[in-house]
This record gives sequence, C-alpha cells and structure tokens, in this order.
Amino acid sequence: MTTPPSQPGAERTDGASVRIGALVPLTRPGWIQAGQHLLAGLELAVREVNDTGGIAGRPLELVVRDTAADPQRAAAAVDELAGLGVAALAGEYHSVVARAAATRADALGLPFLCSSAVLDALTEQPTEWVARLSPPQSRGWQVYADFLLAAGHSRIAVAAQPSVYWASGTRILRDYLAPRGGTVIELDMSALDATTVCDELVENRATALLLLVGHPEPAVPIVKSVRRDQRLAEIMIGAPAGQPEFAEWATLLGDDSAAIPFLRYLPERLTPLGVRVEEALREQLAAAPSFVAFEGYDTVAVLADVLRSNGADRARTAESWPRVAVEGTRGQIRFSRMPGISVWQWAGPPIQVVDRDPAELDRFRILHAA
Repeated sequence: MTTPPSQPGAERTDGASVRIGALVPLTRPGWIQAGQHLLAGLELAVREVNDTGGIAGRPLELVVRDTAADPQRAAAAVDELAGLGVAALAGEYHSVVARAAATRADALGLPFLCSSAVLDALTEQPTEWVARLSPPQSRGWQVYADFLLAAGHSRIAVAAQPSVYWASGTRILRDYLAPRGGTVIELDMSALDATTVCDELVENRATALLLLVGHPEPAVPIVKSVRRDQRLAEIMIGAPAGQPEFAEWATLLGDDSAAIPFLRYLPERLTPLGVRVEEALREQLAAAPSFVAFEGYDTVAVLADVLRSNGADRARTAESWPRVAVEGTRGQIRFSRMPGISVWQWAGPPIQVVDRDPAELDRFRILHAA
C-alpha cells in the first residue's frame, strides 16, 4: 500500500502497518521523471511484499514525501517521518538532497537506505545508520573517464554549474585523467550561455564536451547549440550524470539526443527477478523502466528482508547492514565499508556507459561496462 503526500498528522496512527518513509523528487525543480521511476519501483516492491504476507503478517506501508530537489525540504521531511514512526527511510535521487537527508537521519538514529544518489560523502562522518545501493560517484565517473580515454579523448571540456555534485564530478575527472595524459577544461556555465560555450570549445580545441548541468535547462539548449555549430561537427557530447536516460530527453531533442554517452547502473543481463520486475514496471509506467526504477525496487527488497528478520526496531535495522545478502534485480546485494565512503555501500552495482542509438532512439547501445 502507498500513502500519498499529505499534511502532517493525516496518516494512520493505529500501528497496524510497518511504515517506510520514501523521499522522491516529484515536482520542479526536481527531476520529475526520475522521481516517478524511483517511486514506481518502490511501490511495485511494496505491493509484492504485501502480496506475500507483508512483514510478519503486517502490511508494509510507503509514506511518500516530495523533496522537489530541495535539501531543506528533505531534512524537514526526515524529521516529520521520524515523528510518524517509520521504521526506515528509502529513496532520493538528487545527491545534494540525499546528503541532507542522510545527515539528518544519522542525527536522529533513523535507518536510511539511499536508492539512487551517488555523491561520495553522503555524511561528513562515518555512520552506521545509512546504506546505499547506487555506486559512489568516484567509482562511476572513473569508469566514464576510462571510456573517454579508450575513445581517444584527451582534451575534455566540462560545462559545469555551481554545485557540490558537479564540482565533485569535475574533481574526480581531473584527478583521474591528469596522470593518464588527459586535460580537463572547466567552462563556468554561470558566466557562459549555450552560444558562447561553442566559442570556448573551439578556442580550447576540446574533442569532448561533458554536460555537468541541470536538465532540461541548460542541458538541452547546449546540445542544440553544439549540434548546429559546424566548427564542432566532430566533438563528442557526453552526460555522465545520466540526463539521456529518460524519455523526456529524446522528446525534447529528437535526433540530437542520440550518441551522447552516459552512465547507468544496469547489467548486460538482468537477474531472473529483474526480468520479471522489468515487465511489471513497463506495464506500470507505460514505458521502458530506467535503472532508477530498478534501484527503487531493490531498495524495498532489501528493507523488507531486514524487517522480516529483525522487526521494525531502528537500531536492529542499522546493525543489519553488514549481514544483508539479498538477490536483487541486478545482482546479489551486500553492503561493506569502502575507503573514503562514509556509509555502508553496495560494492557491486553494475556500471555501464551507454548512449541512444541514432538509428533507433529508444534503443540503448552499451559502449563500455565495468
């Protein structure tokens, strides 16, 4: 069952259900499609848990809060959900928002399984309360850097907006590429626009442009401008943060949406569970599910397993992270400690670099995998 966003105090208080708080971006400036896919995965898994007896006979209930990509709103939602008695938190797509939620959950002693945010430092200090399914940014973006080098790109421009997330991505790329002969040229999009960025690319002799900016603005105008500039006919456009994953990208850009490599977290072949879940998600979304939908499903699968084994006690849930062994849609999920990562981390999520096929925009081509 799912509880939609509502006013504080409007939820049931009879204690009959086991509640999970869900943080998802459902309104602007949040990435709405990402939030919809994340929520679809969460909801599907909750329905399946309840169809198979719930949590020791008690129904699992999702209490949804829209973060709208706002860190302060997310932190307030964590406070509210903690007061409503949720057993754990799940979700969130935007990294800066997830960091605010994780910091608050850690302070309150509320278990939080982060579904989809990748920023390495989800909390300033190591915490026992937070675990994560998505790979840390440093891992995924190094895989992307390997792809760039293998494709022959050594002068790489990044069109970046001011953000902890984008700054972290730029630093990861620079630190990884520099010892391997690569140069990262930073273009400050607070000072440039979609037209002037083309001039900078020509002047700096860049062979690749990476979009470290928001979607649809200014990512879509930048792509259109670069694609129409004859001086840049040979330049590769990339989007490591995954903007081309969702159908809206192809809708807004048409043929210009193709051949823009991005990161996604799917294996070449889904597990048998993943194949079944893909079919159910496709029916629910009336579209092909993104990797974010699978992350949502796997989040509830893990939490349900932990809650069945340990009950709804928050401290026992947090103590269970290192003992998790759950078969998810994309492989077996186990959490461990990784150097430089402050939360319990699934070390084995699959990582791909893919793009949309120019001959068939709805088809993705796997260009590189790790």
